[in-house]
Amino acid sequence: MERFTAKPTASIPEACDSWSETCAAYRFLANEDVSWEAILAPHWERSRERMQAHPVVLCIQDTTELDFNGQEAEGLGPLNYEARRGMYLHPTYAVTPTREPLGVLDAWMWARAKRGKDGVRPGQKESARWIEGYERVAEMAATLPGTRLVYVADREADVVALMRRARDLGTPADWLVRATHNRSVDVGEKLWEHTCSGTALGEISFTMPAREDQKARAVRQQLWARQVEIADGKGGRLGVTCVVAREVGAPAGSEPVEWRLLTNRPIETVEQAVELIEWYRARWEIEIYFHVIKNGCKVEALQLSAIDRIERALALFMVVAWRVTYLMRMGRTCPDLDAALFFDPDEIRGAHLLTKKKMPASPPTLNEIVRLIAQVGGFLGRKSDGEPGVKTIWRGLSQVHAAAETLRALRDGLG
Repeated sequence: MERFTAKPTASIPEACDSWSETCAAYRFLANEDVSWEAILAPHWERSRERMQAHPVVLCIQDTTELDFNGQEAEGLGPLNYEARRGMYLHPTYAVTPTREPLGVLDAWMWARAKRGKDGVRPGQKESARWIEGYERVAEMAATLPGTRLVYVADREADVVALMRRARDLGTPADWLVRATHNRSVDVGEKLWEHTCSGTALGEISFTMPAREDQKARAVRQQLWARQVEIADGKGGRLGVTCVVAREVGAPAGSEPVEWRLLTNRPIETVEQAVELIEWYRARWEIEIYFHVIKNGCKVEALQLSAIDRIERALALFMVVAWRVTYLMRMGRTCPDLDAALFFDPDEIRGAHLLTKKKMPASPPTLNEIVRLIAQVGGFLGRKSDGEPGVKTIWRGLSQVHAAAETLRALRDGLG
């Protein structure tokens, strides 16, 4: 694990220092007696311990596809096109409302079966994983009486069976999902129109982060909230709250940002609505996490012969990706923490050597070392650049680790 953590962008041979280490890594991934769940189990437990320190934890779920097209690994299946081959990863990722990553809580990995002649794909419905995900969060809630857990998911989780299951369990964990179905409500109207038929509760303003096809920009939204009853799919009714956040004054040429959310929580004030909007916006953290797994750890470049070996490798890289995002967030939110809590002395010295900086007289802070690592990875560190992101941090980590190993080797050789 240490090799992969230190060199998150490297292939398995590159991450290992010798042919014997490389062979050992491949033997480990080929070991059928070790499940990927067993690999993640210690991290799951540490994540739960970190959650205990917080009054509210957001448990974000989402699915990403991993494209192994062109590889011959046994057990892969079709992706969004039947001709493309790969698999799917569906983790539950815990973060605080201030977006501090706490770790991975569980995960599902699977490959789709090919469609039959009737066009139907055999096997369990993929929507079941959203329901199972809530059940896992609900089970964890029972072990964390001092922490309120909130299950957060995007449109794919707008499944009435999930909401019904939460109700039947007594809603041990709150849930918040983005709506995709404009359902009929108990007053004979459609859900979204009914929610917006009254006076807006208020407004929220924030900066929408940059994405591949758009620049960062300011967003101002009006907020509505309405408690309604919808059909529960079993002949009964289900009470939910609908929140609509609709952008006003969008720039010309930009599509207005509108979110329609469903939750079990009642909303009576603008502050309560804003809190839920902020919780939903924190869902972006799992997209950052997927970005690190796929583009930083480069898991889609793994050259392994079977899906079970890929699953074991993914379990390792899921922890690696969490550490990278954790360093980024903690460097921003808790910049003055002692860097020695996160890095060993040789890593701290290596970061200074690679950036040609003198070691300070007083212990360096976490933010100072994270910025040095990011500078090694290409971060310029200008006043206008803000704080470094995961891309430059993961690039710098491997070089800093190599420098630290060199320092240790020199010290041991001279000793």
